[in-house]
Amino acid sequence: MHAGEYKMREREESKRRQDHARRARPAGKSSRRRSRELALQGLYQWQLAGKDATIIAAELAEAEDFGKSDVGYFRTLLNGAIDNAPKLEAEIKPFLDRALDELSPIERGILLLGGYELMCELEVPYRVVINEAVELAKVYGGTDGHKFVNGVLDKLAGRLRDIEVRAERRGGGEGERA
Repeated sequence: MHAGEYKMREREESKRRQDHARRARPAGKSSRRRSRELALQGLYQWQLAGKDATIIAAELAEAEDFGKSDVGYFRTLLNGAIDNAPKLEAEIKPFLDRALDELSPIERGILLLGGYELMCELEVPYRVVINEAVELAKVYGGTDGHKFVNGVLDKLAGRLRDIEVRAERRGGGEGERA
């Protein structure tokens, strides 16, 4: 092997290592992901302590990563899920394998959050809503909570976003936006 081939292989190997390192690095959380996490924390407080959404939002505004969230979206999610909780629970109940009061506060919060997004945030594709809820369940929920959340929200999406779901299944899905 002569010097030119050696340098070319060396550059290719270096590029391969850089590409691998870039892919292995965990991606930063999007501002919407942070908003969902904060809204979930707020829903948890609301369920356990019965605090008012305004007080919860003020307390969460002091969180270290609050500034990295989409503040408007956080408020929309928190207030929307709380204000619509009875309606959301009625929509979710038919897809549960147990009583609503038997859900952990985390699972219930994630289902309220995902249900609200499916029902009211129509610019967010249903697949994104489900994927984000599953990610929250993996981080904050029980061992197989993400599977439960996925199953319930998938069925709920079929009910609330029937046209979008059928269009995607026929191959007409659009790009995703978190």
